[in-house]
Amino acid sequence: MTWQKRIFDLFFASLLVVILGPIILYLIWKIWRTQGRPIFYAAERMKTPTEAFYLLKFRTMTVVDEDAGVSGADKDVRITPMGAKLRRRRLDEFPQLWNILRGDLSFVGPRPPLREYVDRFPDIYGEVLKSRPGVTGLASLVYHQHEARLLEGCTTPEETDEVYCRSCVPRKAKLDLIYQRQQSVCYDFDLVFQTIGRLYRRRG
Repeated sequence: MTWQKRIFDLFFASLLVVILGPIILYLIWKIWRTQGRPIFYAAERMKTPTEAFYLLKFRTMTVVDEDAGVSGADKDVRITPMGAKLRRRRLDEFPQLWNILRGDLSFVGPRPPLREYVDRFPDIYGEVLKSRPGVTGLASLVYHQHEARLLEGCTTPEETDEVYCRSCVPRKAKLDLIYQRQQSVCYDFDLVFQTIGRLYRRRG
């Protein structure tokens, strides 16, 4: 990560913590009132091929003893009513501001993968994770809705995993590597504004 990108992340993450602080506190209270504890969901993700961190989100699912793999339709039954509202507007990702301040994430970059996929596709993620993972990115903007449509048709964890590995991992990696070659602060601004614009359109 360049020093310009790190300054960009620190400045805007600090600014958003101040601006969004009241909303974040309200969401914490609302989640506690409607679905109880835990408020947050911490999931292991990979920052580099060998270095893990815990990605923070507001909890949107019921708690189970074991949870593995990406989310397909087989997990939809666990999404709470409050969780569905948070996911629709990506409000569940507000706690990732803490990950940005810590340096685990950037605002823009490849979405941080699960350890199991990094272990299974070392060549792909060895290249992708040369970029600091991000909250949003080119692959998120271009492929997210298509990925959601593919996975929502999966009814078992095994089917979800097969579709994700076959169709999503290689295609998202190609987009992540395009971003890597073209990365600049100006390009990051563009992708952030595209993400905000898409969220407003979705809300409308």
